[in-house]
Amino acid sequence: MTEASPADTARDLVRRTPTASLGVLLPGGGPYVSLVLTATDHAGRPLIFISGLAEHTRALLADGRASLLFDGTVGRIARLTGARVSLVGRMSRIDDERLKDRFIARHAEAAMYRDFPDFSLWRMAPERAHLVAGFGRIHWIPAADVLFDDAPCAVLAEAEAEIVAHMNADHADAVALYATALLGLPAAEWRMTGLDPEGADLAAPDGGRGRIFFDRAVANATEARIALVDLVRRARVSENPV
Repeated sequence: MTEASPADTARDLVRRTPTASLGVLLPGGGPYVSLVLTATDHAGRPLIFISGLAEHTRALLADGRASLLFDGTVGRIARLTGARVSLVGRMSRIDDERLKDRFIARHAEAAMYRDFPDFSLWRMAPERAHLVAGFGRIHWIPAADVLFDDAPCAVLAEAEAEIVAHMNADHADAVALYATALLGLPAAEWRMTGLDPEGADLAAPDGGRGRIFFDRAVANATEARIALVDLVRRARVSENPV
């Protein structure tokens, strides 16, 4: 198996990690770091959904420069041997109901304040990424290399919510197989929370999360269906090897 490039490793970590440490600059003061829930758009740009009452939001309104640290070291005994990536860029508010829905599908607890007037969706435009993938594996990566070119896959973004809803309603057994047979995760009521050109995200009621990858990028609903069916086939073979 070919080892993932630093750029692909960084993007995968951003996609799969549900929280990040957000660093901002306080008006008239110094740096300030807080914990935020995160999602991404199909290109891999981070999304956060935050209250205007929060200190970090007031800071971003004054100065959009920010950094997001995605920590993939949780659960390791030697934390510094795990991967983590910091994205450096600018945050800006966006008005996009589809992306807000994508965020809430990933973080169901955010549904309760979805329509609160003081909450808004923000997206980072990364300028570069700093990946530490373990001792001696350290890279600065241009944003153009980290982000996925999703322009040819625009119709997939439009169909995502319908595909995810269909998988959860009609193929919950397949979603469970993805988690247990392909990812080796414990049995649970697994649900698909999102789908992008490179793969799909899964979540369990106990907070467990996983991500499955497609063999190749998919650009539309038909290609996504073929990829998902192929993953079911592989999962069943894995469960019942000849």
